[in-house]
Amino acid sequence: MGGNLIRPVGIVGTGYCLPDPVVTNSDLEAVIDTSDEWIRARTGILERRKAPPEVFTSHLCVEAANMSLTDAGVSPEDIDLIIVATITPDMIFPATACLVQKEIGASKAAAFDLEAACTGFIYALAVGQQFIATGMYKTVLVIGAETLSRIVDETDKGTVVIFGDGAGAVVLQEVPEGYGILANYLGSDGGGADLLKVPGGGSIMPASVESVENREHFIKMAGNEVFKFAVRVMGDAAIEVLTKAGLEKEDVDFLVPHQANVRIIDAAVKRLGLPGDKVIINIHKYGNMSAASIPVALHEANLKGKLQDGDVVVMVGFGGGLTWGSSVLRWYNKSKG
Repeated sequence: MGGNLIRPVGIVGTGYCLPDPVVTNSDLEAVIDTSDEWIRARTGILERRKAPPEVFTSHLCVEAANMSLTDAGVSPEDIDLIIVATITPDMIFPATACLVQKEIGASKAAAFDLEAACTGFIYALAVGQQFIATGMYKTVLVIGAETLSRIVDETDKGTVVIFGDGAGAVVLQEVPEGYGILANYLGSDGGGADLLKVPGGGSIMPASVESVENREHFIKMAGNEVFKFAVRVMGDAAIEVLTKAGLEKEDVDFLVPHQANVRIIDAAVKRLGLPGDKVIINIHKYGNMSAASIPVALHEANLKGKLQDGDVVVMVGFGGGLTWGSSVLRWYNKSKG
């Protein structure tokens, strides 16, 4: 396919959904052997969201999707494809994206889920871009959504204090030349698969009385090893995507990192040499929302008017798999005229 057929693709709308209730560190102190001071010092988290039992991942997706469509000025009938990045789908199948397609009335849209853990949104963004860049579709809805409270072991203080629920969505369309996604960088290392996983529920370990009793359907994380991996890969991935785009660290207007741990974010910021006002951080409010963390942070920045036309924005994440990825875009203000 000739290069002249590759269309520039950008984000033209954002949205999010943050369920109630809010779970504070003090709330966790009452049910597990931990403390507000311990959680703050090690993670930077003050509180997180927990969806009530009657609220599913698809519900969070629908609210975030509708908000992003309104922001983009796009109707559901205009959507050609829906990609949901999640590790907590409503069911093993059908895809949560199909449930969202029905609920928002996107009657013409194809739909599928993508699973790359906390890197899921970056992977889904890169995939969605291709459909528009090649001319196959005009409008793609990308959602990162999780109800991680359903797969967190409430007896494990190493994970229960970290993870939260939420969803973020973006609308992708063709944008003017020079704007939009300038480069993507994706990576994986299956050799680290055991460091962050949910052992039960798949073909290796189907659900059984024993698997439930042994708490195999909850997140298992080798925290120290994941931390060391993340500190290294976050900075590397950010530098790599800038190089692919022909940009320098000095060109970055905003960094939107995966919100996993404030110390990991600080290490990436130091590597890039960015001042604090160029980094979008909300981990203190929401914890680690896996695939939802980057799009939620992006929407908050957009909502507050931080992102100006032409700003260079770097998004970078890492997660189970092990996976990592980054994307750099030049922000397009659709409303400018």
